Amino acid sequence: MSYVRCQRCGRPTCPECQRQAAVGIHCVDCVAEAARALPTTRTALGGVRHAGRPIVTLTLIGLCVVSFVLQLVVPTWTTRWLFAPILLVSGTPIVALEEPWRFLTAAFLHSPGQYLHIVFNMIALWFVGPTLENTLGRARYITLYLMSAVGGSVGSVLLASATDSWGVSTVGASGAVFGLFGAMLVISRRLGGDVRGILVLIGINLALGFVMSGVAWQAHLGGLVTGGLLAAAYAYAPPARRKLVAILAPVALGVALVVATLLTYASIGVLSF
Repeated sequence: MSYVRCQRCGRPTCPECQRQAAVGIHCVDCVAEAARALPTTRTALGGVRHAGRPIVTLTLIGLCVVSFVLQLVVPTWTTRWLFAPILLVSGTPIVALEEPWRFLTAAFLHSPGQYLHIVFNMIALWFVGPTLENTLGRARYITLYLMSAVGGSVGSVLLASATDSWGVSTVGASGAVFGLFGAMLVISRRLGGDVRGILVLIGINLALGFVMSGVAWQAHLGGLVTGGLLAAAYAYAPPARRKLVAILAPVALGVALVVATLLTYASIGVLSF
């Protein structure tokens, strides 16, 4: 039996449910009610400011880590989710559009034999992710990340050589991370911040894609452009239209990515209309 009463409602509360307040002890129900009554604070771009850990960024990192472990222990995990403009499935070449989820799922895979691949991507995600999550709010942030991941795959379709590189598989969160880099550049400039640091970061990482073998610079560039465009829509939307833009901008960009992909396939005769 509990002999401690909540200072707000007067009901007895057990030791596990007691919460220390500025004055006395409160029960969990009163603590939750008080939290709901607090005014919502927003950032300069209209994102809801959340106290505590960056949940979305941590979840994305967790998904990548879990997927990487599955790559190591499940022989077919990587081939099931990787991306290439033209895939070889059971000896038969198919267009990636026939399995469109691969445009996204490849961003949650990494090279199983190169541990630094996932390490560097997760460090980069942790470096820029929490700031964008806090500035844009969770919904717009996760939308931007996922759209940038898809944009990276589309970049491989648009920019890779149809004769030499379309059959090369790509994995990694780099396209999505470059999308966050592009978003940081746009948003920092919109808010009057110093963009020299992020410009140097983007320049170095883009250059590495051209001088190092086995790096899909096309996916990096595709993610960068996608993230920058979507961030520009978020950052420069009039305050009264932010909710509408948060819905219409990803839809419009998604349609543009699909159309560009279809036209590219059609241009070499892979698809016909």
